[in-house]
Amino acid sequence: MLDVEPAERGSWEPIVGAIGPKLREARQQLGLSLQQLAARSDVSAAAIHKVERGDMVPTITTLLKLATAVGRPIGHFVDDGAPPAPVATLIRADERPAAPPEWAPAAEGVAAAAVALPTARLPASGVVAEVAPGGGSGDTRPLRPGEEVLLVLDGVLQVEVAGERYRLSAGDSLHYPTDRPHQWHNTDAAPARAVWFSVRS
Repeated sequence: MLDVEPAERGSWEPIVGAIGPKLREARQQLGLSLQQLAARSDVSAAAIHKVERGDMVPTITTLLKLATAVGRPIGHFVDDGAPPAPVATLIRADERPAAPPEWAPAAEGVAAAAVALPTARLPASGVVAEVAPGGGSGDTRPLRPGEEVLLVLDGVLQVEVAGERYRLSAGDSLHYPTDRPHQWHNTDAAPARAVWFSVRS
């Protein structure tokens, strides 16, 4: 039988002991009550309270549910003291990733890049694009729960939302739900530049 030194045997105890405080901190940062987190995670408020107090060690299934509900990777709760992930996400101008494929899959004449990508903790996303004359989103963009803010930086875009038509010039913005039909086109003779910020609900 393999002997385990006491120090080795107890090396996991600080990690397990930190789960409760980390969960409480994550819940409070989101402004959630025990009952609200219980509804989000499908874990009882009583069990969450016990985990936060250190009176109960959660099963892997329970911890996965709680981690998802507070938008943290499960590793956040069981790390070994490595530096925490940054709170904010920085995207340099020359390192912008491609726009999410679902943003405007039928777009033509559009050069787009992401300025923010959604995560479980930060669900907002942003895209900056240049729309060539005659370019646009296609007949319609995918419908999804949420909202979007369009800000035109240069040029002109024609936007249609649920049958309503808008002409946006530089500096104009439009805020609309993304669960209704919406599309945009550049019918002008010059390129247009714009930014879209989206939040899924």
